[in-house]
Amino acid sequence: MNKTEVTEKLQKYGQEHLLKYYDELTETEQQDFLNQVSLLDLDVIEKCKSGNGENAKGVITPLAAMELDEIAANKDSFTNTGINAIKAGKVGAVLLAGGMGTRLGSDDPKGMYNIGLTKDVFIFERIVRNLLDVVEETDTWIHLFVMTSDKNHEKTTKFFAEKNYFGYNPEYVTFFMQEMAPATDYNGKIYLEEKGKISMSPNGNGGWYSSMKKWNVTDIIEKAGIEWLNVFAVDNVLQRMADPCFVGATIERNCAVGAKVVRKAAPDEKVGVMCLEDGRPSIVEYYELTDELMNAKDDKGNPAYNFGVILNYLFNVSKLNEILGKNMPLHIVEKKIPYLDEEGNAVKPESPNGYKYETLVLDMIHLMDSCLPYEVVRNKEFAPIKNKTGIDSVESARELLKENGVEL
Repeated sequence: MNKTEVTEKLQKYGQEHLLKYYDELTETEQQDFLNQVSLLDLDVIEKCKSGNGENAKGVITPLAAMELDEIAANKDSFTNTGINAIKAGKVGAVLLAGGMGTRLGSDDPKGMYNIGLTKDVFIFERIVRNLLDVVEETDTWIHLFVMTSDKNHEKTTKFFAEKNYFGYNPEYVTFFMQEMAPATDYNGKIYLEEKGKISMSPNGNGGWYSSMKKWNVTDIIEKAGIEWLNVFAVDNVLQRMADPCFVGATIERNCAVGAKVVRKAAPDEKVGVMCLEDGRPSIVEYYELTDELMNAKDDKGNPAYNFGVILNYLFNVSKLNEILGKNMPLHIVEKKIPYLDEEGNAVKPESPNGYKYETLVLDMIHLMDSCLPYEVVRNKEFAPIKNKTGIDSVESARELLKENGVEL
């Protein structure tokens, strides 16, 4: 796009204020800015003006999980099925690692955070080590796709190289960047982060597969014959990915997606829970659980909505391709967004000052026709690191790692 075309695009959406400092930029900076605008999806702004862009929840009913006793009874069959799929190259792993360690007091990518006590133990290292367990069990390298963001891509790729991929075969590691969405003030006006840089943020964990498509990573998936992708987040240092028993259970139950879940620690625990929504698999967030849903019982007398998701999902690739391009609900999140004020000064706000726009993986689940909630032992597979201290923190994760025999 040239300047005239960019100007027309911005005027159409009432965003021409972004050109305020254009004439102050160098020729190279101007071209970079025009490229930024040409890639902007400004339809999100219209959704902001018309409301929050999210769809109202449908009718919520329970979705039974495959519990530990059923898994144990079928473990040999499930595991054999999973191992055979892995050996045939049909399973890949997708690490969502676009975030920064800001809440942990770090300016580095979150996965670079050192949780060691007597030696270096990085979050990335623990995750790779967990995947290596499956590589060793199956004697098969599993393709690992690592999603970064424009804020941490260079540091992440450099870190993996410096650490020799933590023992993983680099031929089976592919990095790709998450798509970005513009950040706005409360009136839908896009912020400038710098005079030649639009304020952008990752488009949410629901954008992982479309980002793979944009980076042509799906070509690798197709060429390799990968039929299942296990997607998981960087902050859970105990999680097991490409777990043969989980893979086999999802395949044998003929489900489009498998979801690892843990039994809730308390009825009001702040985790999303598996359910059916209008008869299709879905996830209801903790803040959407009414007292009626929270107190509902199943036919065994147990809580009907008792299994929380841990962002560890196994998707069938053909089903992912079917939903690619479908419109997902846009979730609008209030955030603190650095910006330039009217005088062109950089401001780092101390309180929320606008919106970021995200799609969520839970909405991908709802586009699937079947889902297997698969129970795992909480203390063995769920050690999230969201804070430096307290609940779901570096401290709590360290204790759980030590409980599982990991030397720190």
